[in-house]
Amino acid sequence: MKAIGYKVPGPIGRPDSLQDIDLPRPSATGHDLLVEVAAISVNPVDTKVRKAAAPEGDGWKVLGWDAVGRVVEVGPAAEGFAVGDEVFYAGSITRPGANSQYHLVDARIVGHKPKSLSNAEAAALPLTAITAWEMLFDRLDIRRPVPGAANAVLIIGGAGGVGSITIQLVRALTDLTVIATASRPETQEWVRELGAHHVIDHNRDLAAQIEALGIGAPAFVFSTTNTDRHIAAIQALIAPQGRFGLIDDPETLDVLGFKRKSVSIHWELMFTRAIFETADIAEQGKLLNEVSRLVDAGKIRTTLTKVLSPINAANLKEAHALIETGKARGKIVLEGF
Repeated sequence: MKAIGYKVPGPIGRPDSLQDIDLPRPSATGHDLLVEVAAISVNPVDTKVRKAAAPEGDGWKVLGWDAVGRVVEVGPAAEGFAVGDEVFYAGSITRPGANSQYHLVDARIVGHKPKSLSNAEAAALPLTAITAWEMLFDRLDIRRPVPGAANAVLIIGGAGGVGSITIQLVRALTDLTVIATASRPETQEWVRELGAHHVIDHNRDLAAQIEALGIGAPAFVFSTTNTDRHIAAIQALIAPQGRFGLIDDPETLDVLGFKRKSVSIHWELMFTRAIFETADIAEQGKLLNEVSRLVDAGKIRTTLTKVLSPINAANLKEAHALIETGKARGKIVLEGF
């Protein structure tokens, strides 16, 4: 089967950073589904792994943690799916990724693809939707108010893949006021289209801009990027007893400033359930099915902004380079082998 992989981790500009390769087609066992991949999307995690993680032994490292496709084999312990079903999922970072014609994935973390979306539109959603959902409802518990705080959430990095779906989930499922950060006219317009009530510039003083809104200190802050640069401002602007969540990887993070306000700190990694096969691993499949229902009901929409075709090393290199600029809006998808 066709796939894209590498032997040596490193920068995207290297000729061998990503290569078109052939690998044996796997077979479904246990809880697995074998999926014929139709579309994939690219996330910052792909670029981070490509720079740092080597393959095992003399093998190839295959990336890709967002996929849409058709089930072609069902393992004996897999439930809820049949051959021919159209599915979408993010997979597990501890297993080979979906940048291949056929891909094995644990059925418990798979959802049924939204019927109203194309393959490319659906491929934009799984990883970011899981990340946003788990942060909002499992970590920050945004349905539980903070006494005296503004019933609001600040989303830092609102125009990125995670921010774009977070805005929509908050608007569709809660009555919170959404404040999103974006710094360019096109990204500011994007987050407004997605439903942000207020848009502020993350290149300016966040605390001063929040104060100027006149709505009070937000109960919740979700930082998707550059947390180390914004940490002092977050500590200043968040409400006492507020809840703060992040998903990026700052080299250092001084959280002492949260103590005086008794702010709780929450890290989210959407791969945790799959890595550890937690007792509630099937919650990811359930939430993807709920996301699919919300899409088909017109409550939320795809965050797709760019499609490259076919799925090959050259187009995947282009997508990685775009992600690494830090200026991507929404999601980049590759479609069709």
